[in-house]
Amino acid sequence: MARKVLFHELGGPEVLRVEDVEVGDPGPGEVRIRVEAIGLNRSESLFRSGHYIEPVRRFPATLGTEAAGVVEAVGAGVTGLRPGEPVSTVQTFSMNDHGVYGERVIVPAAAVLRRPEGLGAVEGAAVWMAYVTAYGALMEAGGMRPGDTVVLNAASSSVGLAAIHVAGRLGATPIALTRTAAKKEALLKQGAAEVIVTEDEDVVERVLAATDGRGAEIVLDAVAGPGVRDLARVVADDGKLLVYGALSGQPTPYPGIELGMPALSMRTYTMLETTTRPERLRRAEAFVASGLRSGAFSAVVDRTFELGEIVEAHRHLESNAQVGKIVVTVQ
Repeated sequence: MARKVLFHELGGPEVLRVEDVEVGDPGPGEVRIRVEAIGLNRSESLFRSGHYIEPVRRFPATLGTEAAGVVEAVGAGVTGLRPGEPVSTVQTFSMNDHGVYGERVIVPAAAVLRRPEGLGAVEGAAVWMAYVTAYGALMEAGGMRPGDTVVLNAASSSVGLAAIHVAGRLGATPIALTRTAAKKEALLKQGAAEVIVTEDEDVVERVLAATDGRGAEIVLDAVAGPGVRDLARVVADDGKLLVYGALSGQPTPYPGIELGMPALSMRTYTMLETTTRPERLRRAEAFVASGLRSGAFSAVVDRTFELGEIVEAHRHLESNAQVGKIVVTVQ
C-alpha cells in the first residue's frame, strides 16, 4: 500500500484526498517509481476542476505529470533504466491513465528522464516541465534565433522564468509582462531585459519602444482571451504568436486583420508536441541538461509543501502569488 492523492468529484482544492492504494507492478513499457518530490502545474488545477483540454473520464481520479524519485521496478521491454536510478518524469501521458501525486507510482518509460548528477529531488521535480515547455515553444515551434525579441506573459510562472533563461542563453532579448509591480524586481533578477506592468503601462507602446518599432519576433502567451489582440499588435513582421495556456478563462478571438499590420503567424502550442516525439524530446533533454550543467538554468522554487498538505498547495497554486515552482515533497 502507498499514499496517493485522489479526487472523487470535480471542484476546488478541497476535493483532493490522500488515500492508501495498492500500487502493483509495472506492465510492459512501464516503470514504477518511489517518488521523492512532485512539481505542481496549472494543468492539474484545471483537470481537477473540469476546465482542462481533456475531461476527467472516471472517478476516483488522480493527478500529476512531473515528479522526481528513484526507479523501483521496470516492466517488460524497458531498457536503459534500472532499479535505484534517480529519475524525473515529464508528461507524455494522460492524467486519466497515470498520475504522479503519490508515494509510489507507475508511469510509461517514455516519460522518464535520468536525473543529472547533483540535481536533487526538489530541483528534479521543478526543472523539466518548465524548461522543456519553454524550449519546445521558443526553439522547435518558434524558431528563435540570436538577436530576436521574445515577449512573454505570466512571466513569474515556472515556464515564464524558464523562457527568460532560455531566451537569454540563446542571445535573444526577453521582455516580461506582469500584472502588478509586485514581481517586477524578481523578474529583472531572473534575467528579463524589460518588465512591463500591464495594469499601469501600455504594452504595445512599451514593446514597440523597446524594439525601435520593430516588434517581437516571438510572443509567448499563457493567458489568451481578449488580450491576444494587443499581443498581436506587437509581433514583428513574419513573427509568431504562440498561445500555450488559457489562464484568462475567456474565449480567445482571432486577432482582427487590419491593413498595414505586420504579417504574423498565430498558433497554439502544447508541451506534448515535444515530449511525445522522441527526437524532439531527445534534443530538449540534451539542451536542458547542458544548461543545468553550465549553471545557465536552475530550478526556481517558490515554496514546498508536504504530501499531506496537497489541498493547501493547490490553494497556493491558484493564488497566483508564486514566483517559480511549487513543489510537494514525499517522505
